[in-house]
Amino acid sequence: MRPGFEGGQMPLQRRVPKRGFYNPFRKVYAAVNVRDLERFAPDSVVDEELLRQSGLVKGRWDGIKLLGSGDITRSLTVKVDRCSAGARQKIEAAGGQVETG
Repeated sequence: MRPGFEGGQMPLQRRVPKRGFYNPFRKVYAAVNVRDLERFAPDSVVDEELLRQSGLVKGRWDGIKLLGSGDITRSLTVKVDRCSAGARQKIEAAGGQVETG
């Protein structure tokens, strides 16, 4: 007999109600906060490779998103896939720039 066969009655996986939706095309981003960028040298270019080397991004992700939690005092050029408006304001106020794409 095949797995899941219950002698002719409706199998459990078909009796239990199904809820929600799974989007197979969704994108999952690794989150990096502005306060985490304070460890890099001033006027450096922070990209995915540097974030992985420093241990801020681990594992397999579709991209990196910069979030605005914390403060920054250094001027950095940050290259990420997405960026929140608050994070962009804080980095530009410190004299840096954000490149998304």
